[in-house]
Amino acid sequence: MTDDTKRPETLPAGGLLARGQGIALWRQIAQRLERDIASGLHPPGGRLPTEAELAGQYNVNRHTVRRAMEELEGRGLVRIEQGRGSFVAEDVVDYSLGPRTRFSEIIRRQNREPGGRILRVAETAAETGLAELLGIRRGRPVIVVERLALADGRPLVLGTHHFPAARFGRLPELLRADPSITAAMAVCGVPDYRRRVTRITARLPTPEEAELLQQSRNRPVLVTEAINTDPAGEVVDVTFGRYAAGRAQLVVES
Repeated sequence: MTDDTKRPETLPAGGLLARGQGIALWRQIAQRLERDIASGLHPPGGRLPTEAELAGQYNVNRHTVRRAMEELEGRGLVRIEQGRGSFVAEDVVDYSLGPRTRFSEIIRRQNREPGGRILRVAETAAETGLAELLGIRRGRPVIVVERLALADGRPLVLGTHHFPAARFGRLPELLRADPSITAAMAVCGVPDYRRRVTRITARLPTPEEAELLQQSRNRPVLVTEAINTDPAGEVVDVTFGRYAAGRAQLVVES
């Protein structure tokens, strides 16, 4: 029987491994960690022991431990963050995309606590593609707001919002007082808005995105391009979102 197919019914207790029995050491370590995660010893979002700690516990080299962690990451049980360590994967959030998409409402419906922080507010000139999406002339001023949205304190989506400055020139000062983009839009005369269209793709994150979303650079992010309009149908916001794929799945509502 091959190493990949043979499964011992029981494994030695503690840090002992069944050596010389045709079952790879890395697989035994992965099974131990999976069992500990399932039992609640390591809760969702919890930090796992370091490679060095596990290597010492099981008396193996770090390459063996790394192979076990890669197996668990590939199965979605663990997320590995460069420079931070390994963590138990959290439950996936169902993020609904419909005509009226509101982050806080979506998160609260799943008994989670929404949060977020503004990372950057700047003004720039609209390049051709963005100008077309916003329905303004190329070179017109645009307010750019980058926000990191959280669910239960964990990064879920990194959003870059674009607003026509002619209509939303007060956004920078409003967001300094209150980080709620929806509230700031209301003060600017847009108390409600609707999603016209959302385009969804996927790609690997940039180093900055991986760090902000606290995920591995080897794991894709879900990328959305969303166009929001006011009740009259005028475009008020174009947002590019990057979702941590290990923590969110996008649900398109009809």
